[in-house]
Formats: sequence, structure tokens, C-alpha cells
Amino acid sequence: MRVDQTDKGGFECVRKFLRSEDVEAIVTLNAPDQRDIADYDCPATPQEVRLVRSVSPDGSASHVLMTNLLDSQAFPVAEFSELYHQRWRIEEAFKRLKHRLNLEHVSGLSQLAVMQDFAAKVLCDNLQALACLAAVADEPLRAGRRINHGYAHTALKRVLPPILLLAANAISLLKEAFLLIASSTYLHRDGVSKPRKPRDKPHKHLSNKPC
Repeated sequence: MRVDQTDKGGFECVRKFLRSEDVEAIVTLNAPDQRDIADYDCPATPQEVRLVRSVSPDGSASHVLMTNLLDSQAFPVAEFSELYHQRWRIEEAFKRLKHRLNLEHVSGLSQLAVMQDFAAKVLCDNLQALACLAAVADEPLRAGRRINHGYAHTALKRVLPPILLLAANAISLLKEAFLLIASSTYLHRDGVSKPRKPRDKPHKHLSNKPC
């Protein structure tokens, strides 16, 4: 996990590590309080972890990663930057669920309503992923191009209701959606960083329920 954003608190050992010039360090975290133990089922004893400094490819940014992989020989520092970068796909999946599919914007406040909304939105995201794979299989992308998953949600949103109601036209509607998805791509460049501008999260009011 990334732990260098300590402007709102954080670990004292991380702040000390940031002030140093070390590339890695083994530190011991304090034992959690009783409430955290009860809420998160975490160990009640101090935990030993490893701090690793990860520098961006252009050298403009330095991050601190915390891991329980303590063996420096088996897991060298140099491998963590690439490993950290690979988790970006997971972050993008969370962004799609939270913002494209409004995961936190539920249609009801009961436990059942929240569970149904959560399951439906995860299902929609999985359908989107499968549709993107099918679109690429039908229309292979040019070198360096990648599917715009944000637009894929928009393309599927238009065709899913007719497919469910008019099964006879399902194949033609899906093929049309696949063509739209395959035509909406972007150019990916390895090593290029595009930091996001800080802004408020677009949480909608519960009175504005989605269709």
C-alpha cells in the first residue's frame, strides 16, 4: 500500500523515512487500538513491515510503499515500482464502479437495497469488460491503442434494455455496440504520467436516484 500522503496524519515511521535518504527500511507499527481490532479484525500486536521508496520513471515524484514482503533478496526494491504501477488497473476499476456506475449512490437505504445495487453494478462492470474483450476480438486495435472503458459503459447502457426486452435483435444490437466500443480508443504511451487535478468527489444527493 502507498503511505507517503501523511498531510492528514499517517505513520510517524513513514514521516521519518521520508526525511531520510534510505531506499528501504524495516519498521514496527504500533499495535492497533481496541476499536480497530474489533472493526477490522486486525492483529492485536505490533506488526513489522517494510518501507520501500519508489521513484517515478522521470524522477519527478517519490512514493513510499508499505509491504509485508520483508525479504530484500527475494523481493528487491527495484521490482516494487513496476508492481505498484500494475495496481493502477485495480484503481481504474474502483473509479469506474464509484463514478461511472455511481456505486455509492444507492436506490435505497435498506441492507437489501444496498446489496442489490452493489451486485448489479459489479455485474454491469463485468459485462463491460467482457464486451471490450469481444470488441477487440472482432476489431483488433492498432499498435499503442487501448479501449476507452469509460465510453464502453455509455455504449452498453444504450443497448442493454433493448437486448433484455427484444431478444430477437440481441445479436445485431451487440455487434453494433462492439463496433462503437472498438472505435473509441486512446493512445497509450509507456512512462507518461498524467497527475489528476485535485477536486471534490462527484457524489450525488440521494434524492437524485438513477434510472
